[in-house]
Amino acid sequence: MVYLFLLLGFLFLVKGADYFVDGSSSIATSLKIPSLVIGLTIVAFGTSAPEAAVSITASIQGQNEIALGNIIGSNIFNLLCVAGMSAFIKPLSVKKSILIKEFPFLVLSSILLLVLSDDLIFQQTQNSILSTGDGLVFLMFFCIFMYYLLEVSLNSKNEALNSNNNYDTNIYKSTMPLSKSVVFSVVGILGIVIGGKLVVDCSSIIALNFGVSEKIIGITIVSIGTSLPEFVTSVVAASKGESDIALGNVIGSNIFNILFILGISSVINPISIDNNLFLDIFIMIIVTIITYIFSIRKKDINKFEGIILIIAYIAYMILVIFKN
Repeated sequence: MVYLFLLLGFLFLVKGADYFVDGSSSIATSLKIPSLVIGLTIVAFGTSAPEAAVSITASIQGQNEIALGNIIGSNIFNLLCVAGMSAFIKPLSVKKSILIKEFPFLVLSSILLLVLSDDLIFQQTQNSILSTGDGLVFLMFFCIFMYYLLEVSLNSKNEALNSNNNYDTNIYKSTMPLSKSVVFSVVGILGIVIGGKLVVDCSSIIALNFGVSEKIIGITIVSIGTSLPEFVTSVVAASKGESDIALGNVIGSNIFNILFILGISSVINPISIDNNLFLDIFIMIIVTIITYIFSIRKKDINKFEGIILIIAYIAYMILVIFKN
């Protein structure tokens, strides 16, 4: 029965992502908002709902290794598997704003996580912990990011309305009525969240039956399960030529995971950190920088680079399994 629900979860994820990409793309065109902004906000935050539910619940219940491991594992999975597979299906073109603003902000957020979590080095304490104060710092950075996105959205909309020289108004023709777009998006995100929960719950049960530790569950099974919405959504978006949504979803989700989810989780209940997780945090930062280098080199992520990212994730999974 568990395996049946697992398959049902995948079905919800696939169909939900399909509806969600169509709906969110149409909302962007209807409201004259760039697809990149939609990808960084609505799509990214919506597909990160499973991570939020799992990490916040784990934090409340004191399952710190699952709470933090889920975020680290999800971010690594997003950059290597989600971006990698999306690029393999169709090369992802990368806009200038991503290269000079959003991606560097993600690198900064990842380094911020290391600085705030490694109290052994930066605070000379015996134990490392993400405290309530650390959580508030994360949330303040998240507010800065949201303010930036709001400003970009408003500026883009005003320029589109007032300028006929720099914007082709034809790109803003909606593919469906706004009301239908909203319905598609809502139905899609519900399918994604329900599917993600089914996959996570069933995968966790299967893993526990094999006696796997909390840390490995958090950084592998749970993180992969909660990242399936991002995976399916970005892959579907890439196959439809929506590179901005595909890549924006990855970057926005990773920023959301670190700044909002860990921020809320540590404010609710300070998260003690296993020293073994610092290697994974370092790997997350390195992976973020490598993906950024791929993006900035030719302003795209091509199929070959996508394959490299996927192989890197397989190598990381082997490392996680054997070092534990």
